[in-house]
Amino acid sequence: MSQETGTTPGTAGGTGRSAGPLDEVDRRILHELVRDGRLSIRTLAERVHVSRTNAYARLERLVRDGVVTGFQARVAPEPAGLGTSAYIALTIEQNTWREVSAELAQVRYIEHAALLSGEHDVLALVRAPDNATLRDVVLDRVQSIAGVLSTRTWLVFGEFDGTQTPWP
Repeated sequence: MSQETGTTPGTAGGTGRSAGPLDEVDRRILHELVRDGRLSIRTLAERVHVSRTNAYARLERLVRDGVVTGFQARVAPEPAGLGTSAYIALTIEQNTWREVSAELAQVRYIEHAALLSGEHDVLALVRAPDNATLRDVVLDRVQSIAGVLSTRTWLVFGEFDGTQTPWP
């Protein structure tokens, strides 16, 4: 429950914010966990220079407050058999974003989608095994979703992560 609104964070009517501002130790914890989410509490505490009890309590609070939403493996797409990546921009009918979002969430090979303001309404990242599968995702699956007016596809030639994480 959000302390500010009395509603669940991220639900309609709430601010979506339940945690207070992060302090420097919280930021260092996040930085270390983003680098390696498999750290033991002992190693985490050593790296951020706090006691194990403090590190454990802070991590529990960050999870409880929804700042840390989970721990997962990062998979390299190409070695995993997904050698073709593309961004698809969708223009959709007004007021269909809920239905379109629900359908897109069920499309195999869509890794991430975001609702946007501006020229396009949705941007989706597709990771597929090959160009033929990408074509099928775009032309057969995505363009057949009710409410999708048009798509524009950009093939990804290379990717990199930024080096300046917001977690110092």
